[in-house]
Amino acid sequence: MAVRTSIQLISYSQELVDGQPLYVSSNCLPVKALKYEPAGHAFHNAALKLFGCEEDDTTEVDDQKVGNDKEQAYMPSSDSYSNKGKKKSGADGKQQDHYALLGLSHLRYLATEDQIRKSYREAALRHHPDKLANLLLAEETEAAKQAKKDEIENHFKSIQEAYEILIDPVRRRIYDSTDEFDDEIPTECAPQDFFKVFGPAFMRNGRWSVTQPIPSLGDDSTPLKDVDNFYNFWYSFKSWREFPHADEYDLEQAESRDHKRWMERQNAKLSEKARKEEYARIRALVDNAYKRDPRILRRKEEEKAEKQRKKEAKVRAKQLQEEEAARAAEEERRRKEEEDKRAAEAALQHKKNKEKEKKLLRKERTRLRTLSAPVLLQHLHDLSEEDVESLCMTLGIEQLRSLCDKMDNKEALERAKLIQDARGYNSNTEGKKIDETNGSHLNGSVDSNGSILSSSSFEKKEKPWTKEEIELLRKGTQKYPKGTSRRWEVISEYIGTGRSVEEILKATKTVLLQKPDATKAFDSFLEKRKPAATIASPLSTREEVGVVSMPSRTENTTAKTSSPEDSGKTGSSPVDVVSGNGVSSSSEQDVWSAVQERALIQALKTFPKETSQRWERVATAVPGKTVNQCKKKFALLKENFRSKKSTA
Repeated sequence: MAVRTSIQLISYSQELVDGQPLYVSSNCLPVKALKYEPAGHAFHNAALKLFGCEEDDTTEVDDQKVGNDKEQAYMPSSDSYSNKGKKKSGADGKQQDHYALLGLSHLRYLATEDQIRKSYREAALRHHPDKLANLLLAEETEAAKQAKKDEIENHFKSIQEAYEILIDPVRRRIYDSTDEFDDEIPTECAPQDFFKVFGPAFMRNGRWSVTQPIPSLGDDSTPLKDVDNFYNFWYSFKSWREFPHADEYDLEQAESRDHKRWMERQNAKLSEKARKEEYARIRALVDNAYKRDPRILRRKEEEKAEKQRKKEAKVRAKQLQEEEAARAAEEERRRKEEEDKRAAEAALQHKKNKEKEKKLLRKERTRLRTLSAPVLLQHLHDLSEEDVESLCMTLGIEQLRSLCDKMDNKEALERAKLIQDARGYNSNTEGKKIDETNGSHLNGSVDSNGSILSSSSFEKKEKPWTKEEIELLRKGTQKYPKGTSRRWEVISEYIGTGRSVEEILKATKTVLLQKPDATKAFDSFLEKRKPAATIASPLSTREEVGVVSMPSRTENTTAKTSSPEDSGKTGSSPVDVVSGNGVSSSSEQDVWSAVQERALIQALKTFPKETSQRWERVATAVPGKTVNQCKKKFALLKENFRSKKSTA
């Protein structure tokens, strides 16, 4: 495409025609534009030029003016602010000594407002240009006079500037923050020179504290409480010091509101950085002092020694406790050994005594058998060998000895009489024992403490468990599981029938482990089953309601009035007038209500064919119907079902 180069348009340049990139400058980052095409008026003008149509020179001049206006509408970026508005003080950019100009070099930041005012008045009168006009006359040339005049005026302006800064609290604080100050921090010192080195450093940095007066470092005899307060103050130190920077911007020289806000952000960044450095310097000073303070070191040593002493005391106490436990265990072991030894000796002695008694008993029995031998040979008083043996087995050592002593040196007849007398005494004693035993069984058993237990309590222990008690026992074992405190006593109270713990334990091993009898399941079902309530349905007839609610008195009357004649009229086998359910089984009761039919169907589902005594259970489940009626109804229902199925 050929373009007439004589026509210069902003929106249609040679770079765009040749496909070269175009770099557009703005307040934002540089943007790279590729193959921009003209649009709007620029496209219209470009199209006219391409077709060879020329416009008036005025239009071209107007286009150039528009281009110039667009170039002048350039918004300065943030980079254009970087070199504008820098703070400068003094003629050559150097900071001047305002206190020296006012004659307050000896006071500096300690000077009061009244002293500053008074010094300013004196300096203004002394250095006013009108007061120093005679100095101009001393100069010979005009150039020298002009130079002297400028010097006097500049000095007077410096005095005015110093007064304006020092009389303003904010500007004076900024100036005092940049005043000459020793920021050096002591790092190493001898222990004896600690207070000489760090004391002046803390006093020097205390000028920046918001809280005045500052606590003193003290000396070696200062109480530890004051020392802790001193370090707490410096660890939470708050400074009023400002941090003006050499590259800080003067807000008064801002060109616009955006320029001013940008200056504020830049100044805030510089101030924050300087503030962090200042607080780090103060923290380093306090840390160095705390590490080398002899009072703190002495307290740490004391605390360490106290901790070590407590540790050693604890170890000693533990050793003493272990020794005491070992001593007690040794004493317990010795005591047990002595007890076991005494028990063994007592058992041995008891065994020896028992063996001795057995020997004596065998000796006396042998003696009795020897003395009774002539009596047995002569068969006196019908005594036999079994009688003698019974005496040997029943009599004790003393009784046998006394009997043998009596029989010694006696004749056979006298010996037989003594044996017979001893045998009669023994039989009487045994009879009394038997009577006492029988009496105890009748009246009650005697326990080891001598207390009599009545026969009723014995019978109570053997009392069988009822179903209600078994059910309560099963629920109690589930409600109070293993781990319950006094479990069996609690279960006994839960049952509430006076069952003892032994009975409950025995029942848990016998009664609860028994499997339920399948043959009695239906009986238990009937016992638990609630009687069916009479439902007065609109479909039921008056006769049905009357039959269902018929009292037992009417049943008895009907049963009495029934006679053989009635049974003979039917011409069939005699049928009971009153059914097992207490409902008349006459032909009038063949009418079934909807409730009864539903009960019959439900009973047939509940009790299938293989159930024993099925129809008795079905009749029991259907209110007001007998077994025969249920069978007839079942057959009728079956026929109806088959007929409906065949017709379908």
